[in-house]
Amino acid sequence: MTIDIANKWALITGASRGIGQQIAVGLAGLGVNLVLHSSSRDNQSATMNLLKDSGIQVHSVEGRLDDPSAISAFMEEAETLSGGIDILYNNAALMTPETPIFETPQSDYERSFQVNVYSVIQTCGYFAPKMVSRGFGRIINVSSGIKDTPKLDAYSITKAALDKYTRDLAIELEGSGVLANMADPGWCRTDMGGAGAFNDVTSVLPGILIPAMLGKEEPEAPKGMLFVAQDFAGIKWR
Repeated sequence: MTIDIANKWALITGASRGIGQQIAVGLAGLGVNLVLHSSSRDNQSATMNLLKDSGIQVHSVEGRLDDPSAISAFMEEAETLSGGIDILYNNAALMTPETPIFETPQSDYERSFQVNVYSVIQTCGYFAPKMVSRGFGRIINVSSGIKDTPKLDAYSITKAALDKYTRDLAIELEGSGVLANMADPGWCRTDMGGAGAFNDVTSVLPGILIPAMLGKEEPEAPKGMLFVAQDFAGIKWR
């Protein structure tokens, strides 16, 4: 069961391009007000231009995900600008260069875990209790189906850790009206995915939006589940 999320407020990390930009466009089409995040507001002009006639409210925040103090600052700003974030898309991620697994420096693992895992834990730790106090929230952590690619181990294991964290978070939130789930966009032609990826980035819609629209019935509502966007590619949705 899905619900109407028009007039809710969503924060999307990494919203300046690629999958984050598509999430923003998709949510805007559902009437959701947006706070767009990227490392710099200067990067957000393309997304803002796509949303200019959407009829929703849009704000932007900035902050590097490798800096916990910058994360704290943009989270607080997002909460103030919106009056309360209802939907959180932890989309932004970092992929280090391909390197033979035995030659991958520890620094690559450390950078990847900070951006891909620790920053997500920080944002969930801030927003989830506020959602619980209001009795509604949707947390969607963008995962990956990457496998059998040891040269990208510093990236792939962070997504495995993210999945485990999300499942634990979902259990912690059970019965609160707040759902935590994962979304796998698939291998898409983006700056990260590269030109040889299987899917056009627009194919993430509408599948990547489904976890944000899940009904709030407990205990039947999906929680800690992985939603694969490509399973819904090509479906007419608006």
